[in-house]
Amino acid sequence: MQPAKWENLLRDWHDDLIWWARHGVPRLLVIFLLAFCLVRILGIITRKVVELSKKGSRPTLRVQQVRTLAGAIHSFGVFIVVFIALLQMLEVFNIDAKPLLASASVLGLAIGFGAQTMVRDVINGFFILVENQFEVGETIKVAGVQGAVEEITMRRTTLRDGDGTLHIIPNGAIQIVSNMTRDWSQVILHVTADYTENSDKVILVLRELAEAFYNDSTFHEDVVAAPEVPGIERVTGLEVDYLMVVKVRPGRQYGVARELRRRIKIAFEQNNIKTGIPGQVYIEQLPPAQR
Repeated sequence: MQPAKWENLLRDWHDDLIWWARHGVPRLLVIFLLAFCLVRILGIITRKVVELSKKGSRPTLRVQQVRTLAGAIHSFGVFIVVFIALLQMLEVFNIDAKPLLASASVLGLAIGFGAQTMVRDVINGFFILVENQFEVGETIKVAGVQGAVEEITMRRTTLRDGDGTLHIIPNGAIQIVSNMTRDWSQVILHVTADYTENSDKVILVLRELAEAFYNDSTFHEDVVAAPEVPGIERVTGLEVDYLMVVKVRPGRQYGVARELRRRIKIAFEQNNIKTGIPGQVYIEQLPPAQR
């Protein structure tokens, strides 16, 4: 009786192996092949996207963001492909995946509550990259900090301010972005002259200076449009402020402003125009009261 049971068991195993060789193995091979092909296609697409970004008009500014975004999309896509392939493999082995999915949902919910700050950082970083809110090299103001963008990742943004301090800001803390170097920047100069100076003369000198600056080949590429001198901005005490506005290319405003101040000083000296004199305050000390 005992040998008959072993014979029946071996016969059942033999039948199962034959069925597995005919049905299970081909299905597994198809699953592996499809998953491999999808992962390779994702890799090719992300590489092509990065290569196209390098050929753009501003490759040095966008390539890091595009590479970061493409890497995140590639990793997410690979995870989805592998996850679906594993579910299909469980069905081949006749394993019910529903309890596993329920456990994974509960675990994912717990992890989401525990790491909600990191999740918020990653989601906000994703939209920053997709919407191209700012780029590497631009000067922005976020979370009360201002500086040049040095690096953008899915979780954080690093800024370098004028003092050389490096600020690391979680993307989840970025609510309002003030981009000061997108498309063009603007130089606003308040030129102060003495109240007694002829206003028409001062405005004429400033406009001639602005035209000469715009036609200067050294700085012509830095200026987007011809500088404007609207006129008097305000009158305070013994001073009169004249306004000069110049639109320049991103990041060139500081050099342009320094050069304009230098030329304004020289022009005022050549035309004998006095600059404004700060208001003076006289303090008289009274003698101590007589007792």
